[in-house]
Amino acid sequence: MAADIQGPAVLHYGAADFDIVRPGQFVLCAVSGARIDLHDLKYWSAEFQEAYRGADEATQSFLKHRGPDFR
Repeated sequence: MAADIQGPAVLHYGAADFDIVRPGQFVLCAVSGARIDLHDLKYWSAEFQEAYRGADEATQSFLKHRGPDFR
C-alpha cells in the first residue's frame, strides 16, 4: 500500500486524476516546496507535471509559465 512506503511519491498527473509511478506518502509543492500528503492533493498541472499546495500556488505557477498577459 502506498501509505506504507516512506518518502516522496512520484506521480504522473492527468487532467482529472493522477497515477502513482512510485509509491510514497507525499509530493512537494512545485512553488513553495511544502509537503502535500497524497490524500490532501487537490491541485496539480497535467501540462507542467507539477503539484501545488493550493489555488494560490497553482496560479503563481501558471503565471510563471505563461506570463501575466496570457490570453
